Formats: sequence, C-alpha cells, structure tokens
Amino acid sequence: MLVLIGILIVLAAVVGGFLLEQGNLLVLLQPSEVLIIAGAAVGIVLVANSASAVRNLLKGALSVFRRPPYTRAFYEAVLKMMYELFSIGRRLGMPTLEDHIEDPGASQVFQAYPEFNDPGAMTFLCDSLRMVTSGIAQPGELAHLMDIDADVQRRESHGAVSALNMLADSLPGLGIVAAVLGVVVTMQALGSAPEQIGQKVAAALVGTFLGILLCYGIVGPLASHLESRNEARSHLLQCLYSGLHAFGRGSSPLLAAEFARRSIPMELRPSFVAMAATFRREVKLPAMPQVGVQASAATAQD
Repeated sequence: MLVLIGILIVLAAVVGGFLLEQGNLLVLLQPSEVLIIAGAAVGIVLVANSASAVRNLLKGALSVFRRPPYTRAFYEAVLKMMYELFSIGRRLGMPTLEDHIEDPGASQVFQAYPEFNDPGAMTFLCDSLRMVTSGIAQPGELAHLMDIDADVQRRESHGAVSALNMLADSLPGLGIVAAVLGVVVTMQALGSAPEQIGQKVAAALVGTFLGILLCYGIVGPLASHLESRNEARSHLLQCLYSGLHAFGRGSSPLLAAEFARRSIPMELRPSFVAMAATFRREVKLPAMPQVGVQASAATAQD
C-alpha cells in the first residue's frame, strides 16, 4: 500500500507543479512517445533476460504492492513451528519427524502454521531436516549445504532487482531516443505554422520527460523496494539456518529455537521470555514414549 501511495504522490507532485506553471495536460498525452519508450523497454527486458528471469521480474514487481509477510507474528509462528518439529524429532525419534517433512502438505504441524507459505523456504527447511534425520551429513556439511542453498535462492531473487535496475538505467536513454525522433519530425515540418512546430517540439521534449520520470520516480524506487524485500527474506533463511544448524549439532529444541530467535532482526524479534511463554502456552508437544511400558509389552508378547 505504501508503494502505491508513494507512486501517486510522485505523479501528483509532478502534475500539480506542471499545472501551477499554467501547463496544459493535453500536451503530455503523446501516445507515440509512450509507444517508443514502453515498447523499447519491453524489448530490452526480453533481450537481456531469460524467460525464467522475466517471470521472476513480473512476480517481483507485483509483490511490492502486497503487504510484506515478515512481521513479528510471522516470526513467532516460524519459531513455534521449528520448536514443534525439533521436539518431535527429539521425543518421538527421527523416523516420526521424517513423516512430516516428506509430505509437508499432509503434516498437521505445517498445516497449523499457514503463515509459512514460502515454497523456497519450505524446501530449504525440509531438505535440511532430511540431512539431519538421515544422519548422512555432519554439522559442518549441513551448514555448507544450507549456505549453498541460501546463496542460490539469494542470487535468483536478486535477478529481478538487477533486471529492474537495468530497465531503470535504460529509460533516460530511451527518452532521449524518443526526443531525437521528435526533433527529426520537427525538422521535417520546418516552414509550417509556428503553432505546429511548437507542438512537435513539445512532443519531443515529453519523451525525455517520461524517460527521466519513469527512471527516477517509479522503476528505480521499485527496484530498491524489491531489494529490501529480498533482504527481508534472507533474514528468514538465516533464521531457519541458525535453528537447523543448532539442532543438527545436537542442541535441545529450546536451545535450537533460541539460536533461530537470535538471528531475527531486532525490530521483529520476540523476547526470550515471550518466546518461552508462547511455547508453553501454544505448542502441543508429543508425549514422551514410555520405554519401560513398551519393553514390558514386547516381553509379554514374546
């Protein structure tokens, strides 16, 4: 919402200042200039990026108009989910934990936390837990695997930002191209009435105006906002990383959750007291298996 409000303020300020100078808004309506700039910009994006990068660009550009999911309540839910998963693995054994991570959609644990709906983060969490439950990766190897995964996801998300920045950098040049073409048309009209020549010069200058406005007033700020969104998502991956690494080293579920909590940004981080109270109040831990009873039952069956 703030992004949309900001864009509207930019446009209102520019148009309002133009009107205060007794400008005519109809002069700014130049479909040919818009076609040159917008069409060339679309072509540049297609030439410079792969099909997947273009899809990521579109998804990223649309995502900035939605409210960011990374709030204090979101991180509280993530901590509760991790604590519950770690407790299942510690109390009921790794095979039971595997049942949850093999099919997250059918897991009651994951269903209890609909806030955690990031496919990339879900894959990061489940794949890393598989390394823990299977026992095929040492803590150092697990950390290296998570570093690789996080870096790949970070580079992929940064591709949309790079594409937007490249588009923003090209817009002033495209505005100059549109202006030069307008000057060419103006030169062809020399000898016409002064009013017609003035209109053509104004149309040529509108191209430069649009290119600069789109670059510094809309596309460039969108790229910066998307970069901050990506940085916020990297904090989520770091939170998962810290908790998983601690659990893989053999830390208790509460201590592993504390490692995850410490990696959350300060403005979103719940206090330790609040986190522990939330765990006691809201997380339903599985009962510890009664080893003696199970052993007696097995002996009786024998």
